[in-house]
Amino acid sequence: MPDSANAKTEAVKQGEERSSLWPVEDRDVTAWTDHYFNRSKKVVEKFGDQKVTYAVFMRRPVVSAPGLAIRWLEEVASKRGIQLDIELRYAEGRWVGAGEPIMYLTGSLCHLVDLETLLLQRLGPACVAAYNAFTMCSDLASVAFLAMDARHCAGSDMAEMMAYAASVGADRARRKNGAIGFIGNATDATAHYFGQAGGLGTMPHALVGYAGSTLRAAEMFDETFPNDSMTVLVDYFAREITDALTVCRRFPRRAADGRLSVRLDTAGSRFIETLDPPSSYAVLERNVPRAIRGYRNEEELRYLVGPGVSAAAIWTMREALNAEGFDKVKIVASSGFNPAKCRLMAEAEVPLDVVGTGSYLPNSWSETYATADIVEYDGVARVKVGREFLIRK
Repeated sequence: MPDSANAKTEAVKQGEERSSLWPVEDRDVTAWTDHYFNRSKKVVEKFGDQKVTYAVFMRRPVVSAPGLAIRWLEEVASKRGIQLDIELRYAEGRWVGAGEPIMYLTGSLCHLVDLETLLLQRLGPACVAAYNAFTMCSDLASVAFLAMDARHCAGSDMAEMMAYAASVGADRARRKNGAIGFIGNATDATAHYFGQAGGLGTMPHALVGYAGSTLRAAEMFDETFPNDSMTVLVDYFAREITDALTVCRRFPRRAADGRLSVRLDTAGSRFIETLDPPSSYAVLERNVPRAIRGYRNEEELRYLVGPGVSAAAIWTMREALNAEGFDKVKIVASSGFNPAKCRLMAEAEVPLDVVGTGSYLPNSWSETYATADIVEYDGVARVKVGREFLIRK
């Protein structure tokens, strides 16, 4: 992490300078907007402009994350030399109910009508992802999160939007619930949203495969980055417990100083080393018996005692590390940590230090659709029947 507030400020500045909210040129806006909006623009140019007000809203509850959408609007307005009035009804990080306008946007219809498509693209997904990030961070308030969504995003625009959303949701979780939240992400380009100078992460499975053993991968990393904290993937050879303890014994100073973590990313097709269904129940019975008492549906049982990175797997790793005196070694978990899984992990009081996740990305893309309707034409309230609730009171 950056060493000072000045470093964080510089990271944010450099990141914003790198960020490109394309498209802003008229020809590109025209190329990427819905054609009927382009035709409407031609009609308005022919028959006369009006001053209009758009209400922009979501059909489901979200956390307001309008920053990128507003910055894009401002850049386009600057390029076109026009004035826009943006009345933000719900500040960044505020909870927004279904159907409540997040903002009212007022200006020339001729200059706004072709912006609707691109505006909504930049608003809806960010608000849903911020909502998901908020719930996950709130449920696991004592756990740090890393945004590892970049590989799951459809291009760099989406990757920036999701990183921004994670930071907004995490900030709300900190304010409301004292959560640690997202402390960083996987790429340099969007690290500034988390006050970081660069992306975070140590080794992928590919490096373990290249090294030929988990221990050798750790040694290679240590020789290359001797002053950095190290997180070692321990599931490559299906020897999570054995390889984790082997690495800890090899690096006792790192282990004692808290500069060593083990990461569980076990595939959902198998249990981690030493576990099976009976022993999974047993480890939770020893540590959090109430987590497995009472009714659980199939999904909840999978998160608690199933294969892959379950609550039982995390408790098993913690027990194994502590038994050999490696209580300062941290546990990082990844693999499908979405809102539902985080909620179950919280109920199981898992001894996690860090979660690496891209699963705060919206699960149902149809939920991300933002909508805009014009509610005023030259100061006269008018909207299609059924959307009267959008008119400004």
